Amino acid sequence: MDIQELQSRAKHNEPLSRHTTSRIGGVADLLIETRSVEDLVAVVACADAVRLPCMILGGGANVLISDCGVRGLVVLHRAKDVRFAEQPGGVRVEADAGVMLITLARDCIERGYAGLEWAISVPGTVGGAVVGNAGAHGMDVASNLYGVRVLRRGAGLEAGPEAGLEWWMSQQLQFEYRRSVLKLYAPAVRPIVVSAQFDLKSDSRVDLERRAAEFAARRKASQPPGASLGSMFKNPAGDYAGRLIEACGLKGRRVGGVMISEKHANFFVNTEGDACAADVKALIDLAQREVHDRFGVGLELEVELIGDWEGGDE
Repeated sequence: MDIQELQSRAKHNEPLSRHTTSRIGGVADLLIETRSVEDLVAVVACADAVRLPCMILGGGANVLISDCGVRGLVVLHRAKDVRFAEQPGGVRVEADAGVMLITLARDCIERGYAGLEWAISVPGTVGGAVVGNAGAHGMDVASNLYGVRVLRRGAGLEAGPEAGLEWWMSQQLQFEYRRSVLKLYAPAVRPIVVSAQFDLKSDSRVDLERRAAEFAARRKASQPPGASLGSMFKNPAGDYAGRLIEACGLKGRRVGGVMISEKHANFFVNTEGDACAADVKALIDLAQREVHDRFGVGLELEVELIGDWEGGDE
């Protein structure tokens, strides 16, 4: 693939609001969907060869894309194969990065494999879940991850279809609460998750479906419907971000088309469907300032800021 082929294949000036759970985000100069590892490697190698900024956007959850958009190329990697390899007492399941986490959880439950039922209502892709160590109900990606296949950046077009592909064990990802070592890289140079392997245990399908239903009901009861980014802030040690924001009297506070949810204060909802990222950022700044002033706690973002913010790239 050369740059002319890439440009002719890409969508130009694509609104990223079409590709985020919050329905917020400016335009990408170029946007391409890839549906195989080989295609992903070729697209990324071409972009890197001509120094075209290139980043991966997963399911569009837990990201806030600037109204100024994203310069260069955004790749939506949509490879969705899932492979099961039975082993004593369970299975090792390998899922492509483009598989929706909810879909993978449901598939494993139907086959009688335990370990991902916590993810039955968690939005986003497997790739994005690995990067952010997604989790719920006391479990997370790190709990069952065996390892990942990643694409290192900068291998070059001449290196071939396997160029830059590496296997990383779970320990190499240095998981912490809602973080992996991958999140330390800027999006445009971050190693790209291609697939992930999970070790799961055999269990009763009836019990798994019961637990998944309980998790889904708990999530529905506590979290607001509508277009949101997911949890806005990480919970500080020994406390909850939502409790702190609520205690500051910020539930229901609006800026433009965005409101701090009256149901759960750690969720900011695009109530009218036409909000802008600047509205969200204003509420982020407000919540951080009020919580710090009242409690001395610095709220750390769980969502990732992407694109141009005040003239700089995040």
